Amino acid sequence: MITQDSVLVQLILLVDQIPTPQPPPRRPRGRPIFYSEKLFMKALVIMIVRRLHKVGELLAVLEEESAQMQEVRQLLFEGGRFPSKRTFQRRLKALPNSLPDQIGCLGRYLVEVLKPWESRGRAVAIDSTTLQAKGGVWHKKDKEAGVVPHTSIDTEAGWTKSGWHGWVYGWKLHLTITVAGMWIPLSARLTPADVADNQIAPLLIEQLPEEARFVLGDTHYNAENVRDKCERTERFLVTSKRGAYPHTDCGVEVRRIFHKLRSLANENFNEHFKSIFEVHEQVPTKGRVNTARFALGAVLVYQLALLYRHERNSELNRGLKPFLRAA
Repeated sequence: MITQDSVLVQLILLVDQIPTPQPPPRRPRGRPIFYSEKLFMKALVIMIVRRLHKVGELLAVLEEESAQMQEVRQLLFEGGRFPSKRTFQRRLKALPNSLPDQIGCLGRYLVEVLKPWESRGRAVAIDSTTLQAKGGVWHKKDKEAGVVPHTSIDTEAGWTKSGWHGWVYGWKLHLTITVAGMWIPLSARLTPADVADNQIAPLLIEQLPEEARFVLGDTHYNAENVRDKCERTERFLVTSKRGAYPHTDCGVEVRRIFHKLRSLANENFNEHFKSIFEVHEQVPTKGRVNTARFALGAVLVYQLALLYRHERNSELNRGLKPFLRAA
């Protein structure tokens, strides 16, 4: 039998221990829900750790005769029953809708447990990072004409121009992370790449812990709706200032310090995250739902890995890639 030292088993068991957000009220009509949301979060953890991107792949792995898979399979029983393939497909398809709230809830819990701001300013960095769509790119002229020249093209993705990568056809993973001695993802959303950063920012800020006082962003977040959200949640928004450089106003030196802190946190975390989950090139999924499940599931697994390593007094952000590879 696999012992409790099995990392995959321990990460799955952690799902039962973490707090969950208040579920939205259900309509009185419709089929009653038998299986809990956490069961399918456990299934998602297996998919991310084992790099499985389709429900059929997940079920095939669960059918393996290894002792570890037999134990993992037992963790997916509820009320003496195991979900059918159709139930897995339906519930895993719906899971991305609840993952942003779950990531926010777990992020707030991690701040309580890990205390990242105990000796530092209570700042978070807000940013988006681009993820390339799987398959070919849908050129603008073809998109406007409604022509899909190849079946490999993911028609739900979008175009954006990145200062770092140039033009990218794909997705944006919008994130807030702690600016501290450790990187903790606090909120996340996935959108097509053509969605503006400031449009998603209020949803990310809404999930932040109460302790977070400073929101550090680049020029894309220097927008009225983001400032309004920060003011209503009693936070200070610090962003790059629009206009020609060099700026000479009285706040320029303070902004320069904050900009460096934000840049170090965002750029290092984004590269770290992409390396762990192997998304420097194209994502392994196609379509908005599947890609959101993969990208947000990866953020959730990252959070669980931080909690696991904290409970064992291990270094938090170091060595996560081999750690998850060995799970």
